[in-house]
Amino acid sequence: MLRAPLPHCFYERDPVTVARELLGKCLVCSHGRHVTAGRIVEVEAYLARGDEACHAFRGRTRRNDSMFGPAGRAYVYSIHARYCLNAVTETEGVPSAVLIRAVEPLDGIRLMERRRGTTAALDLARGPARLCEAFGIDRSLDGWDLTRGRRLWIARGDGSEPPPIAASPRVGVTSAHELPLRFYVPDNRFVSRVPSRKNTHTKPWYE
Repeated sequence: MLRAPLPHCFYERDPVTVARELLGKCLVCSHGRHVTAGRIVEVEAYLARGDEACHAFRGRTRRNDSMFGPAGRAYVYSIHARYCLNAVTETEGVPSAVLIRAVEPLDGIRLMERRRGTTAALDLARGPARLCEAFGIDRSLDGWDLTRGRRLWIARGDGSEPPPIAASPRVGVTSAHELPLRFYVPDNRFVSRVPSRKNTHTKPWYE
């Protein structure tokens, strides 16, 4: 049985809180009878204010329009002919989001392998572009309501204790790169990149 989606109120909060609490949740994508699912182990928060790495920093465009939509919508953008998935946060008109960077594959692994062209477990969904390819996520899902429980959604975890959380600077950004807004499950082998110890924070960055 597929797990129920997280409600709108989960996403109607600041992106840092949502990012941290998305760790351990389950990303689900359904294409007819074909379902892929995985445990979220790495995310990045993008802030609506003062964050030069946020796609909406210079204003609203056709490309980033979904970031300004209601909380709980998907913001899918393309980069180098591949795609990245974000969950929109806060209130409508406030462009903040959380990038889903990596998941631990759980269901539909054979399908992920076919889509990715590899049987190497660590290469299936470790990194945002690989993740989207493995799950069959593209721009057609931009603006999708993640709370509907259809096609694409994020569900609660398996009921176990919340995972430990580590933080580090974000990966692959040239602006505001010093902000430790990347959150991940330490010691999980499906995390895309393990930072050096000096760049790792085990406490929230804002404390």
